[in-house]
Amino acid sequence: MIARTKLSLAQARRIALAAQGFHETRPGGPNARHVKRLLQRSHLLQIDSVNVLVRAHYMPLFSRLGAYDRTLLEKLAYHPKKRETFEYWGHEASLIALDLQPLFRWRMARAAAGEGIYGGLARFGREKRAFIDQVRREIETRGPMGAGDLSIGGKGQGSWWGWSDGKRALEWLFWAGEVTTATRRGFERIYDLPERVLPSEVLNAPTPDEEEAQRELLRRAIRALGIASERCLRDYFRLEAQDAKLRIPELVEAGDLVPVAVDGWNGPVYLDPRARIPRRVEARALVSPFDPIVWERTRTERLFDFRYRIEIYTPAEKREFGYYCLPFLLDERIVARVDLKADRARGALVAHSIHPEAAVAPEEIAPALGAELRLMAEWLGLERIDAPGNWRRRLEL
Repeated sequence: MIARTKLSLAQARRIALAAQGFHETRPGGPNARHVKRLLQRSHLLQIDSVNVLVRAHYMPLFSRLGAYDRTLLEKLAYHPKKRETFEYWGHEASLIALDLQPLFRWRMARAAAGEGIYGGLARFGREKRAFIDQVRREIETRGPMGAGDLSIGGKGQGSWWGWSDGKRALEWLFWAGEVTTATRRGFERIYDLPERVLPSEVLNAPTPDEEEAQRELLRRAIRALGIASERCLRDYFRLEAQDAKLRIPELVEAGDLVPVAVDGWNGPVYLDPRARIPRRVEARALVSPFDPIVWERTRTERLFDFRYRIEIYTPAEKREFGYYCLPFLLDERIVARVDLKADRARGALVAHSIHPEAAVAPEEIAPALGAELRLMAEWLGLERIDAPGNWRRRLEL
């Protein structure tokens, strides 16, 4: 228990890193128990379609565990009898710990009513309800399928954003909790009815009322964050601002959130009452753009004095640091940005560019970064590492 109301920035940073597991020594041989423990700590892993390096949900485990077997996570996610996660909209599309499923039923109910779901899909749900019911009946009759397996709905136009009506119907049903992800085919979501996918003990668990579910999600968020502003706290599970503003004072009154001040931070800041401050954090990690430690960019800037923007959607000529730039965490600081790509055809991990932060000498970070790049190449089954200019010598590649 931290018995204080004012914290230094360095203390806040160590609390945040410890809450996300960066204060712990990586295990020598990561196993299923380590993967489960990290999932229980973070509660969810964000899913994203970008595969220039590795799918987003695999990276946070690598950052904390090192070179683990990715099939360990796949079994937790999709094994028909040993599943411990479900897919839903947690922090964007996410793999979420199974015990949280009842806490999202209020969001499913809102989506079914056309609330809390993006406008185009909500409108589709209002206008095409008979068609949506027909799609659900087809899954009920035929079993798990992807959008392309439907006998109705047609094909989409252009990129994956150009959804067919069948895909829109499936996504509406997914938001509403009427279907869930049975597995993935490549990266394609394969849908089925929840009662054929999720364990009965999860489906039969009581449904908390909306207010208590939101309170519990905020409790889980502060445990995962350690310390957070209101904005960071509600961002973890993407709660609406009006919902969070009602729930946070209730949690303060109950002692589940402790208001504190942090040097240099404006506005209210909340602390996990069970958080501890490590004396130091000795971390070494390449961090995905979709890692919880950097999800909320204003928090990243406050904690690490590190302004971070992903440049995937920035035209190439306007990119400052690169297409898929990963922060490099060394001890308690983010010390560099590394633009990485897995060139699978050539068997190479390619570091297109390496940008140390201001006042950080390349020689200060090179040994640790070189070791991390070698570990990542091994994990991804890549035989060589390409780096620019003098960095090959510095990294001892």
